[in-house]
Amino acid sequence: QVQLVESGGGLVQAGGSLRLSCAASGRTFSPYYMGWFRQAPGKEREFVAAIRWSGGSTYYTESVKGRFTISRDNAKNTMYLQMNSLKPEDTARYYCAAGRSTWGIVVVSDQRYDYWGQGTQVTVSS
Repeated sequence: QVQLVESGGGLVQAGGSLRLSCAASGRTFSPYYMGWFRQAPGKEREFVAAIRWSGGSTYYTESVKGRFTISRDNAKNTMYLQMNSLKPEDTARYYCAAGRSTWGIVVVSDQRYDYWGQGTQVTVSS
């Protein structure tokens, strides 16, 4: 059984920064990639960023390019999302996920992920 636990969310003013963490546990944890998704009230869950566990290739949704950085620490089984220059439209619940399908642009789809965390709330005030 794989468990993902997010942390690091909170309330921040526009222009500020937050760093989200996603800690994974489980004897069989060996993902091919991990990703961050977010869901705002009344909206569908959307892809934010993904990282290949081996090699570190990344994908970002256009709206966060240049502001967010995804990274991972393989030894700690932990993934991070450094969020800078936050905007009110970044307000959402952020979820981490892990998948074992083939790496590629398809990782933007939440259908490609096998394990999900409970999420952490990020609120950006204007």
